[in-house]
Amino acid sequence: METVQGSLASIDYLIIVVYMIGVLAIGTFFGKYVHSAGDFFLGGKSLPFWAIGMSIVVSDIGAIDMISGAGGAYKYGIAQANFDWIGSMPAMVIAAFVFLPYYWRAGVYTIPEFLGRRYNSAVQVIQAVIWLFFLISMLAIMLWTSAVFLGTILGWDTYVAIWVTVAIVGIYTASGGLTAVVMTDVMQMIVMFIGAGALLVLSLWEVGGWTNLVTRVQSMGDAYQGHFTLLLPHSANTPYPWTGIVFGLGIVLSTAYFVGNQAVVQRALGARTEWDAKAGMILAGFLKLFIPILVILPGLTAIAIHPELTKADEAVPILIRDLLPPGLTGLMFAAFFAALMSSVDSYLNSTTTVFMSDIYGKAHRAILGRDVSARDGLVLGRVVTILVILGAGLVAPVIEQFETIYVAIQTLFSFFQGPTLAILLLGIMWPRATRWGGLAGLLLGVALTTTLTLIGDQIFPSEDPFLFISFWSFLFSMAVTVVVSLLTRPEPPEKIRGLVFQQVLHDDGAQAILQERLDGK
Repeated sequence: METVQGSLASIDYLIIVVYMIGVLAIGTFFGKYVHSAGDFFLGGKSLPFWAIGMSIVVSDIGAIDMISGAGGAYKYGIAQANFDWIGSMPAMVIAAFVFLPYYWRAGVYTIPEFLGRRYNSAVQVIQAVIWLFFLISMLAIMLWTSAVFLGTILGWDTYVAIWVTVAIVGIYTASGGLTAVVMTDVMQMIVMFIGAGALLVLSLWEVGGWTNLVTRVQSMGDAYQGHFTLLLPHSANTPYPWTGIVFGLGIVLSTAYFVGNQAVVQRALGARTEWDAKAGMILAGFLKLFIPILVILPGLTAIAIHPELTKADEAVPILIRDLLPPGLTGLMFAAFFAALMSSVDSYLNSTTTVFMSDIYGKAHRAILGRDVSARDGLVLGRVVTILVILGAGLVAPVIEQFETIYVAIQTLFSFFQGPTLAILLLGIMWPRATRWGGLAGLLLGVALTTTLTLIGDQIFPSEDPFLFISFWSFLFSMAVTVVVSLLTRPEPPEKIRGLVFQQVLHDDGAQAILQERLDGK
């Protein structure tokens, strides 16, 4: 593949080097404020709303949108934008005003921790193992995205690109924990929006504006007639028919993502106040409205400029190579690398938190009869952070087998997001849900998603039916949890007190219990 390695100007290299050094400096600077496990995993509960909101945005759009989102637009069209419009803002409002106040007042570290309290330890451990598999897989995807980008722009070898990212992100995340992750994300979002805006303007200029773009793409044949349709027909041979978008994405996947994704929720858990947690999520939702304009449109312009591409995920890196002048190329490199690193550091920090809180912490308590000390938790957290990023770097090359990175990500989500949302929603809203109901709903729901993933292309009208799989697995897990709960003994009132939504928000006694639980962690 042709690269721009030989044509980068000195100013581009200078910008790239300054950016990398700046990220390392800012990230490691916050290490001096980390003195305990609570500081490392939740930023000492001192994060302001503006930092939370900006961090959520770049954590979400880093690899999913900046490269793979544009690649999805190149292959499937503007329907890709639904993942930021239908698939973001409604769910983020629900998360802000319903779920986040509950999580923040409950004082939990992780989503599996809540599920363990609400149901039982088996649900917590199973959910933690699922999340660990997912988070490490996501880290591998992010690192592979880095390799695609760096290989196209700089001509770097795949493994060199992966391990450069591993080194930079691993150092500052292990040093400063969540605070370092969030504060570097703030800088990265600013750089990313400036760089993406520059590419958008130049790519639209190259094709002669929006009207010219539509005319040129639609004149290329029948395969491109649906590229400018936001909601595609149910029979469309793409992953994004309107039924899947509305029901699978709008109802299940997006809600599950923003109320149950550890990498997203963890930022709100570190908020200094409940108001900051809610305001941060609303700010993130507002900023997300601009992502399709900044990311999806360049992916569409690449169709007119480079219709010959065989790998859709190379569309935007090639636009950078061909369109940006010296200086802007270096800035755009920094913008994309910012997006990539912001996702890597988010998932890395969340992986460590889930492991320490829900796997190692529970085992330590069961074997030794006491919790991990704050100091030991900090040291082990840093060690685990390094081990996880090294492991993800080794797995990253496997991602090449997927046609687009976006499909790889959404397929992973579909395996467990439906069942997780079902037991999470029932656990908060329905006091009658029992430990056996939650366990059965989770296990049988994941079993169903695995089966549907294997045979889904024979059942659903989509070549990658993850949206339909998510929707039906959610309904199935809801039904299983309800039926098994009604057939088993109700949970004692003292067990679920403070773990059901209305009680958490309005019961002073429940708040006292939750504070005792939090103090005893």
